[in-house]
Amino acid sequence: MKTDVLMLSYSGCGTCKKALQWLEQHDVAPRVRPIVEQPPTPAELAKWIAQSGVSVRKWLNTSGQSYRALGKEKVDAASDAQLVEWLAADGKLVKRPVLVRGSRVLVGFKPEAYEELFASS
Repeated sequence: MKTDVLMLSYSGCGTCKKALQWLEQHDVAPRVRPIVEQPPTPAELAKWIAQSGVSVRKWLNTSGQSYRALGKEKVDAASDAQLVEWLAADGKLVKRPVLVRGSRVLVGFKPEAYEELFASS
């Protein structure tokens, strides 16, 4: 059983449920952190965004209410530093789930990315 995994998840998120189900089927027991109550800190985001290999804009949950409340124009005009502040302040703005394993970070759920991450262990 692999347990060196942290997942930031939201209980009402269907994608998070699918990711957790995938992990369970592959004998992975992550520590689950509720992303709304405990959003990633600015320091975690700085580290994880770099480790994820994707830009901070790919961390935005563009289909959520928090994103719509900000508005696309405001988000497009924001600096990366501003986006990190917003992500740290509002867990619902973060694309979910966020999976952290060692120095690898996955944002969102793609079964093939999970396969590749856990194939090496």
